[in-house]
Amino acid sequence: MKRIILLLSLCLTSTVALATEFTTPTALAKLFSANYLNGTMVVLDVTKQQYLAVNPQRAQQPFIPASTFKIPNSLIGLATGAAKDVDQIIYRYDGTPLYLKSWQQDMSLRQAIKVSNVPAYQALAREIGLKAMQQNIDKLHYGNQKIGHQVDDFWLKGPLTISAVAQTQFLAKLALGQLSYPQKLQADVREICLLEQGTNWALYGKTGLASAYTPRLGWFVGWLTVKQQGKQSVYSFALNMDMTKGTEFNDRITLAKEGLMNLGLLPKT
Repeated sequence: MKRIILLLSLCLTSTVALATEFTTPTALAKLFSANYLNGTMVVLDVTKQQYLAVNPQRAQQPFIPASTFKIPNSLIGLATGAAKDVDQIIYRYDGTPLYLKSWQQDMSLRQAIKVSNVPAYQALAREIGLKAMQQNIDKLHYGNQKIGHQVDDFWLKGPLTISAVAQTQFLAKLALGQLSYPQKLQADVREICLLEQGTNWALYGKTGLASAYTPRLGWFVGWLTVKQQGKQSVYSFALNMDMTKGTEFNDRITLAKEGLMNLGLLPKT
């Protein structure tokens, strides 16, 4: 394994400690080189307080979060009362043709996050309002904490940006229930982020596609919980990559899962 020492300017305000060292496992490095990927993947082993990363320099580079922001947006929506619960209808479809047919219906948070419904989350953001949104972004210490003056697109066009490292820090705290929000709200957001589960493991996450860049930037972020010998381990992760010609949307998830498998964290299927 290649070990790189890098000081982080980011700080954590909970019991998830700040690591000052990245390790680049051969398994991750080979995954990226074999697929000719320009990007990064960071895995935070919360128990060991250790970062595993491909391309540590890029891991600290901030990018627009795109639809990965639907995770904190859900939490903020619940915390402010803009959404009473994850099954309340937050979006009423008005019949206008949309980018995806799957968006063309009334939706709750639970439904909207599964199909990454942009108009639904824009409607939620407008219901939250600019002032409350900024207050909660500050409370979460999310990314550069800049949302500008337009409440319904700052995570799609900027000025909000966040690094892969900061994504893993935020998600580790959410996974452990360490954010400064009621435990039930954090549990509800974790529930709607669940993607897959098996014997003694569960994978949570959200994709994102930032079109403000050329080529577009693809995200897949989340966390993995693994139970062994009565103890639960948590691994938060963040992958971002250039979506060059020929790159499929599902490649983000496939590559991240393969990386977790190669590290021996996610069971191979």
